[in-house]
Amino acid sequence: MTSTNDIRRSFLDYFHGQGHEKVASAPLVPHNDPTLMFVNAGMVPFKNVFTGLESRDYSTATSSQKCVRAGGKHNDLDNVGYTARHHTFFEMLGNFSFGDYFKEQAISHAWTLLTKEWGLPAEKLTATVYHSDDEAFALWKKIAGLPEERIIRIATKDNFWAMGADGPCGPCSEIFYDHGEAIAGGPPGSPDEDGDRFVEIWNLVFMQHQQVDDEIVGDLPRPSIDTGMGLERIAAVMQGVHDNYDIDLFKALIAASEELTRTDSTGDRQASHRVIADHLRSSSFLIADGVLPANEGRGYVLRRIMRRAMRHAHLLGAADPLMHRLVPELVSEMGGAFPELVRAQALIEQTLEAEEVRFRRTLANGLKLLDEAKAGMGEGDKLPGETAFKLYDTYGFPFDLTEDALRREGLAVDREGFDAAMAKQKQAARAAWKGSGEQASDELWYDLADQHGATEFTGYTATSGEGVVQAIVKDGAVVDSAGEGDEVQLLLNQTPFYGESGGQVGDAGQLSTNEGFLAVVSDTAKPLGKLHALRAKIAKGTVKRGDTLHQEVDAERRDRVRANHSATHLLHAALRGILGEHVIQKGSLVAPDRLRFDFAHPNALSPDEIAAIEAEVNGEIRANESVGTQLMAPDEAVEAGALALFGEKYGDEVRVLSMGRQRADKRYSVELCGGTHVRATGDIQLFKIIAESAVSSGVRRIEALTGEAARQWLLERDAKLRAAAASLKAAPDEVPARIAALVDTARKLEKELAEAKKALAMGGGGGAAAGPEDIAGIPFLGKVVDGLEAKALRPTVDEMKGQLGSGVAALVAINEGRASVAVGVTDDRKDDVSAVDLVRAAVEQLGGKGGGGRPDMAQGGGPEADKAEAALQAVKDRIASVSA
Repeated sequence: MTSTNDIRRSFLDYFHGQGHEKVASAPLVPHNDPTLMFVNAGMVPFKNVFTGLESRDYSTATSSQKCVRAGGKHNDLDNVGYTARHHTFFEMLGNFSFGDYFKEQAISHAWTLLTKEWGLPAEKLTATVYHSDDEAFALWKKIAGLPEERIIRIATKDNFWAMGADGPCGPCSEIFYDHGEAIAGGPPGSPDEDGDRFVEIWNLVFMQHQQVDDEIVGDLPRPSIDTGMGLERIAAVMQGVHDNYDIDLFKALIAASEELTRTDSTGDRQASHRVIADHLRSSSFLIADGVLPANEGRGYVLRRIMRRAMRHAHLLGAADPLMHRLVPELVSEMGGAFPELVRAQALIEQTLEAEEVRFRRTLANGLKLLDEAKAGMGEGDKLPGETAFKLYDTYGFPFDLTEDALRREGLAVDREGFDAAMAKQKQAARAAWKGSGEQASDELWYDLADQHGATEFTGYTATSGEGVVQAIVKDGAVVDSAGEGDEVQLLLNQTPFYGESGGQVGDAGQLSTNEGFLAVVSDTAKPLGKLHALRAKIAKGTVKRGDTLHQEVDAERRDRVRANHSATHLLHAALRGILGEHVIQKGSLVAPDRLRFDFAHPNALSPDEIAAIEAEVNGEIRANESVGTQLMAPDEAVEAGALALFGEKYGDEVRVLSMGRQRADKRYSVELCGGTHVRATGDIQLFKIIAESAVSSGVRRIEALTGEAARQWLLERDAKLRAAAASLKAAPDEVPARIAALVDTARKLEKELAEAKKALAMGGGGGAAAGPEDIAGIPFLGKVVDGLEAKALRPTVDEMKGQLGSGVAALVAINEGRASVAVGVTDDRKDDVSAVDLVRAAVEQLGGKGGGGRPDMAQGGGPEADKAEAALQAVKDRIASVSA
């Protein structure tokens, strides 16, 4: 038997041997088509190549593209498990020509592969062509030798493909396999075509026209080929089964499900096992491609898929969470072709288990409510929409899960009533918000959020992609368009631009179109915590609502921000490990050029503590462990040991970032964080603390650099050290000792100079040297000196008082254009005259104010140094006046 893996490999090898570039599957989140929820066809990653917006270094390609159809207009979710060929996840085998070969070679390749390489019997194959495509009709006769009755002309859109209302289009040619008369149904185009006997296995699209507003306006200058073959369908044909769920891949997954639930996959249980197997694939691949369960957007679609499978596990009687235990079997089957499954296996298992544990907590209560609500209902009746909404709002039941639970009993759900209840809740939330005291300007964003929902953030896995403009805000108002020179905020349906939050600055970059529009994004805000508003200045062209823009984040800047953000997590863990668990984050700034981290701690950090923190963080960086992400409820995350960030507002779910080496029961750092981070700690490269200071009582701040910025800082320090060494005529290693010696010498010289100035003040050059004066019977010793520091005045005056024995001593010192004065009175003269009064008389002459001290010693000063002699005379005059 040919395995699914063999078929995939054979297909790619055949076309690679025919000169086609073998292209790996693109992620399931499309970054080149913002109108799609997920990649749903093999040509989606090549869309811009077909339209000429993008060029590649090959003109033919082949791929096995991952696809999901579980949201939007391509939604197969409700049918999965109940039909033979519906899946939420499937692989699309394809070969593509970008202006290289056309119809003849495409048909030749298809026929050769199917009949000669794979050996399918020609008599089992039927082709269809668009009713007016005579060329394709003739080529099938010529190349395949098919009789005319097995080349069926189809006059409907089923055999005409278009990329959209505007763009490339062209006729199709579908290849059908006949499973035989034992299965009911007729060939395509017949009254019985909806039967299962004839199954479409390959669609060849001949892109040859250009259309505008759904009307063909001309031919493409370079006709192209786009083909799509469902791997699961062709595997069923080649393995001799009619049902996709009977191929080897699904049989392996279903067998694992049977073993773990101890139930077989027959009868009423068949659909449940099939749902589990199918949804396991879509859930796992979506998680591997960066989608995590959420309450809006792509994450909500993932949650619906996961919970639908989990409910079927419950129906099978699984006592414990099941889905995560099936992941190893999936990785075993598909990990060889899709290594992202292997890389993300731990994350997939953790996410599935956490979601199922949570879902099981509410499932019992929800099903009890559902049982009560459907009591007395008969086949064909509808469950009230308000009840369905309560299940959704209170118990987390997606609407289609409720539908699925009821369909087994022939019951339906009132969708209009559900939508009405949802609208009522939004109105109540809006009314509550208006009374919350938020800024009036936020009402504009509330209107936009109410109209469009949350922005889909694609930036965890990408730094570029396309988005549709939902709103343009200029000067605080919503406008329809904006032009060159305008400064605006743009809201797109999806964006890789991170909105400022949690201490991390918003992304910068640019927006563009192939028509010449260009806008520079300087920052990204996050109004209401769920919209990403791109602050941009339009450099060229115009933009209007509904335009599709190519978004390009400044990736180098983002990398620096990510490194700094991840470094704050490692720093936080190091601080708690070295200083103690009392350390908690009090705020942060994560910018492209630096990081700042505020934390609770009573004392300044010692040099040894700073060195230990740096060493520990750099040790984790060098270990280069991968950074893990989980989605959990906040309380569960905290219970599991995760640290919550200061000031962060958390919803029902949070991203939990784990990084660093394993320590006993958890990684080095585990925190709740919605920011962008490095993929492995080694991406940080280097960590250097450049400052530590106080912010307020009990709060310290560390400023640090990472990567190239840290290296440049160290280089600059080294350059300064070498410059200092050159000035000292010493080697860099000798600089500390030389500086210490110079400082010691300088201190000795300063001391000698102070002593000389003091000696000068005490004697020599008149005044004090000539002995005390007698002023109204009070001995007075005073002098004006130059260069004596203010701090030396009091001790010098004390010595002068000792020299006097009885009387008044005064010094006026001039330093750098300012004068200081000190006056001392011996204890036996304090009743006659106060040192405070004498100083104030001198300060007044110096142009100062006040002056103070004690009756025996006072000091003051003023800016008018040229009045020093007058100040000394004022002291004398005040002594004379008091004594008189």
